[in-house]
Amino acid sequence: MSRTDIDRMRRRLKPFNKVIITLQRAGLALGTMRVLSVPGRKSGELRTTPVSPLTVDGITYVVGGFETADWVKNARAAGWGELAKGRKRERVTLVELPLEERAPILRAFPREVPHGVQFFVKTGVVESADPDAFAAAAPRCPVFRIDKKD
Repeated sequence: MSRTDIDRMRRRLKPFNKVIITLQRAGLALGTMRVLSVPGRKSGELRTTPVSPLTVDGITYVVGGFETADWVKNARAAGWGELAKGRKRERVTLVELPLEERAPILRAFPREVPHGVQFFVKTGVVESADPDAFAAAAPRCPVFRIDKKD
């Protein structure tokens, strides 16, 4: 997927993301959707995006569809964020998994977050909903472990 295609996809997602964020802030949590707020790399202001965390072997993760997404870059720089479900927020540590540890988490994604599969297929991140197709996307899909802050 070219940079232009990614930018076009982001523009189409913005209105949808704003609706999800607004509903969450109003106290309406939708399915597994959560809102992740991460400090901006330059401004330090919290930047917010909808995510769908998944749990594998008792550990919670969040998957990025685009390596170049701003929230991914911000999470790498900050190493922390706030994860919200409805009005409940908690501060979390975000630890990016190395490439060799991503495949098992990505393989679990279609089973754990079935409503998120369509996004990955439509955007060309993966070729199909097959778990092996998700595992093969490990070089393109950042995965962050979510640790609760004490």
